[in-house]
Formats: sequence, C-alpha cells, structure tokens
Amino acid sequence: MFNLNRWQSRTAALMALSVTVGTVAPFMTASPSLAQTTFSDVSSNYWATQFIQQLSQRGVIAGFPDGSFRPEEPVTRAQFAAMVNKAFQKAQQRQPINFADVPSNYWASSAIGQAYTIGFLSGYPGNRFEPNQAIPRQQVLVSLANGLQYSPSGNTESTLQYFNDASSIASYARSPIAAATEKQIVVNYPNVKFLNPTATATRAQVAAFIYQALVSSNQASAINSPYVVAVGSTTLTPVSVTIPQGTAIPVKYEKAEKILVTKDETSPLTLTVSQNVVTQDGSVVIPAGSQVIGQLKPATGGSQFVAEKLVLTNGQEYQLNASSDVITKTETVNKGTSTGAIIRNTVLGAGAAAAVSAVTGDRAIATEEVLGGAGIGALIGLFFGKKSVDLIAIDPNTDLQMTINQNLLVSLR
Repeated sequence: MFNLNRWQSRTAALMALSVTVGTVAPFMTASPSLAQTTFSDVSSNYWATQFIQQLSQRGVIAGFPDGSFRPEEPVTRAQFAAMVNKAFQKAQQRQPINFADVPSNYWASSAIGQAYTIGFLSGYPGNRFEPNQAIPRQQVLVSLANGLQYSPSGNTESTLQYFNDASSIASYARSPIAAATEKQIVVNYPNVKFLNPTATATRAQVAAFIYQALVSSNQASAINSPYVVAVGSTTLTPVSVTIPQGTAIPVKYEKAEKILVTKDETSPLTLTVSQNVVTQDGSVVIPAGSQVIGQLKPATGGSQFVAEKLVLTNGQEYQLNASSDVITKTETVNKGTSTGAIIRNTVLGAGAAAAVSAVTGDRAIATEEVLGGAGIGALIGLFFGKKSVDLIAIDPNTDLQMTINQNLLVSLR
C-alpha cells in the first residue's frame, strides 16, 4: 500500500493552441468527460498530483499533445485568466474594458475580458494587461481572494507572521493574501512557512491555488496535503494513519557524494526524505523534505544507518525505528596517498578523519568537515604507525535507503 509508485492530442483545437506563436499552450481542455487525468511527467508521489488530477477531471486544466503536463513551467497572466474562467462561474461585477495590449484576435482576448468583468483580474496603468507576463505567486493569490470577495477576519499582519518571508509580500497584496491564508487557499511546497510571494507561479502551483479556492467556496472536496497552509485552523480533524513495517523511505544527503567511516565508529547523521511516501489513495504520509535523524553504527562486516527520529515538514516529530542495509564496501587509504583525492566531495566520520590523518601524515585533515563524534586528535593515536587503513565507503544517495522496522503511527492534518 505504501510505496513510491512509478510515474504514471488530444483535440485539434488543443494542438493548435500548443503552437500559438509567442505563447505556451494555455490551460485549455476538451470536455471534462474526455479529460486526461494522468500525465507522463507527473508521478503519483509528486506533491501536486492530486490537485492537478482533480482540476483536469473538472476540465479546468489540460496537458500538452505529447501527454505531458510540464508542472514546473511558468504561467502567464493570459493563461491564468483562461483557467479562472473555467474554474469559476460568476456574474459580471463591472463593465468590460478594452486593454491596449490585447488585440481582439489574441487567443485569450475573450478570457481576459471575462476575468476582468467578474473581478478576478485587473490591468496596469496605461490601460495595459501584460498578457504574456509571467504571473507571480502573490498576484495569483490576490486574484483569487479578490475574485471570491474574501477579506481577512483577523489582523492582517498577525496572520502574515506565519510566513518566514512575510516582509517580501507587497503592500497591495498583504490584506488579500491574509484572507487567502485564512481560507486555506495558500499551498507552499516544500516548506509551508515560506510563501515566496515574488516568485513566478508554476503550472503545478496555480493548479493547487485554484483547487484550494474551489474548496474554500464549497465547490470541491478538501485534499489531504501537508503543504496547505492552515493557520489556526480548527476545521480539520487530524486522522491517524499507520505506516506499516517494511515501508521504504527514500532519502538523500546533499552535503557530500561519499561518506567514509571506520568499521568501529558511530557517527550522527541527518538525511532528507527525497520523495513523498504516499498511501494507495495518494495521501502523503511522509512529505519530501522531511528529515530522518539517526546514526551510522557498526554492523556485522560494515556500517549501517539506524534512524531514531522523523521530523516532518510541518514540524511534527516521531520516534522512528528504521534502518538501511549493512554497507560493506571499503576504500583503502595508503601511506603517501594525497588527502585531496580522498576528501573531495566526501564527509568523514571522526574515526575515519583520524585514520586518514595518521596514515597519510597530513594533519590538515583535521580542519575538514567531519561528522560529529569524538575529537580527531584523541583518535589519531589509534592509527599511529599504520601504513594503510580500510574505511567503509558509503554512497549516501543509494546505500542509505531504508525501510521501517516497526509500524509507525502518524497524524495527517
């Protein structure tokens, strides 16, 4: 049930849109009954998969003729206007306007005019719309809050304090984004505490924002995602889910390409979960970006990573009983070997650092980054006089993949 599932022309009109000069194919689609809901470049454990699938099923968004969705591509203001019109049915709020830079034969002319009249989008000074401009994340949220006529019920600045980068939110956007936050429209990946307001919104991010706006207006069912910002929310009841023994946790280590330790030493190590761990129905139980804290420990014939604690991206912590396979690969360090070749893109345990220093005679090794543990100086004597030493060589991005040894109960919020 819990695994990392493998990555899972439409009409002539869509194909024509995909080659429109000067623009990327907009978020247009055929009828919902024929909508494509799986895409070649959107894996089942991708953070926005459920948002994309749900909007695709509704006919709000679509992929490209080659079967891709291109989730990381930027969204233009014209494309966003097309999406808004398909997602929301609203009465006209103001009189239409003819923007100076949107000719009547422009592919999104009608969509832009409609998005303006129903209150989701406005123009710039000089009667310009800037249809091909990449739309920032804060502008998407402002548009959705304004279009749905949301106002903050609490203190705007207090609400925005949730975000570590709140100071980067533009003055015009602060009140609408506070309202959007209260309504749980904001979705931040990979860290819910960072809004990145001025960053260009991607196709996946816009899909998530629009879907949450539909949820906020009771037009869609809530998706259980750890990246939805829920400030002071009391509406969601935590659900406990058991992650069974044997579940794989894919991890990565970004500080180095290799770790060297002696076969007898214990070294602290923190790894990052590299991909979402999901249930069969797509619920994320361990989000990518979570941390696994543990130790490299001696094991029969080698070294083994033993996990102690799991820290999710939302700060929740759990005691974790998980471990990697035993790593037995070795690398021999001989007297006279250049330490530069040994330590390049490598992190050493304290014992390994002492061994390298003693065998090569290069005391400068003590200044290199090492994993915590006993002081290098105190360990050098253990290897004094040796002409060579065998160290356990670990590729952290392949050798340290682990499985859970005991059922783990987590709370989905």
